Amino acid sequence: MGELVERVDERDQVLGVVERTAAIRAHWLHRVATTVCRDKANRILLHRRPETDAPFPGHYNWLIGGAVAVGESYEQAAARELAEELTIAGRPRFLFKFLCRGAVAPYWLGLHEVVISSEITPDPTEIACHEWVPDAQLPDLIRRRRFVPDSVEALNHYTTRGATPIGPGEPPLLGEA
Repeated sequence: MGELVERVDERDQVLGVVERTAAIRAHWLHRVATTVCRDKANRILLHRRPETDAPFPGHYNWLIGGAVAVGESYEQAAARELAEELTIAGRPRFLFKFLCRGAVAPYWLGLHEVVISSEITPDPTEIACHEWVPDAQLPDLIRRRRFVPDSVEALNHYTTRGATPIGPGEPPLLGEA
C-alpha cells in the first residue's frame, strides 16, 4: 500500500483515508505541510529538486515539505519533513493555510516558518543543491529559473499576507545547542 493521507473537504474537514496517489489521480483534496526556512541574516533557503524527481524534475523551490500523514497535524508534518529533508530537529511556526490549486491536483497547504542557525545536511534524494537568497531576489529568480508551480502560488500568498521579519521569539530558531 502507498502513502496514506486524509482526504478532506473544502473546509479542511476529514472525509476518510486514501492513498496519496489516488487522491492526486482523482483530484481529491488532502493536506500538505511546507516550511519557509530562513537563516539568521533573514535569507530564504532556495533549493533545486533532483533531475530524477517526478513531478517537476530539476525545478527550484523555496519551500521544504510534503504530504501530511494520517493523524498528523500540519505542524507535526512540517517538523517531520524538516528532519527528513534537512536533518533539522524542531517545530516550525504555523503561519496560515490556503486551498492551493496545485499544478497536479488541489490540496490544502499549511505554510510554516523557521530560522535555521546551524549547517544543514540536505538529503540528496530530495535536494540536488541549495543556496540562501534575500527575499527581494525571489521574484527575479522565479522569472529566470524553472520553479515548482505550486511554490509560485504559495509565494503569492506569503507576500500578500506579509513575510514575517525575524523578531524576538518568532519564528522558532532551530539548530542551536
